[in-house]
Amino acid sequence: MKYIQLFIAFMFTANNLSAQKKITIGQTDQIYSTILKENRKINIYLPEGYNVADTIKYPIIYILDGGIEEDFIHIVGIVRYYTQPWIAQFPKSIVVGIENTNRKRDFTFAVSNLDFLEKEGFKKENFPQYGKSGAYISFLQKELQPYMENKYNANKDRTVIGESLAGLLASEILLKQPDLFTKYIIIAPSLWWGEQKLLFETANLLNTNIKKTLSVYLGVPNKDEDIKMYNESIKFSQSLKQNNNINLSFDYLPTELHATIVHQAVYNAFKKLYPKN
Repeated sequence: MKYIQLFIAFMFTANNLSAQKKITIGQTDQIYSTILKENRKINIYLPEGYNVADTIKYPIIYILDGGIEEDFIHIVGIVRYYTQPWIAQFPKSIVVGIENTNRKRDFTFAVSNLDFLEKEGFKKENFPQYGKSGAYISFLQKELQPYMENKYNANKDRTVIGESLAGLLASEILLKQPDLFTKYIIIAPSLWWGEQKLLFETANLLNTNIKKTLSVYLGVPNKDEDIKMYNESIKFSQSLKQNNNINLSFDYLPTELHATIVHQAVYNAFKKLYPKN
């Protein structure tokens, strides 16, 4: 009787194991960047029904904080939800999450010194490397975008998502190399960097560089948490509104904090950037 019970238990366990199936939402590619001089992990979600042999070309959504432990998984969930056929808020899309190696280095532009950090509540030693956003933008333009568009069925409709320091980088790209993306989702950007240098240059950069229509979402958390960041974002939005080529959606989220805003802001951004008829 004892052996029969063991046999039944074994068969039950074996059947359960054989019935198990892993849930897969994407894949990870690794590419070597000659510009950054390092390997970079790229997490990729391909839309349902994707077939490499098809002639269908998909938009791409780039997540700057795109690591598995960062924003890749939950943003992919929003994209998958919004592209289900019974919702169809916007076209099925490829999602690219760029794993970080040193975001303070990659997402900040060069400055002459770091004296401003103490006024912002940071210690200089917390930024041992910084000011290399120019190289990172070149990596996006010359290596990552061509890689994605050559290997995968991608079109030229590109969206970028960035929050905090990544929001600063997304803002810099918008102002300096706007053609890299067609849609910008900028959330709680760290415009304080370099004593608001980018903010002060916004109007001139917009007038010089924006030559075609772009859609921009700017999401801001509760102003009582950081009134300075809120005021900087308001000033940024006012400059963006003055440019006829910018379709701006400004979104104040008073129930969200800096640490909680990303998910809700991205959800809102998709609704605003893709209004359903």
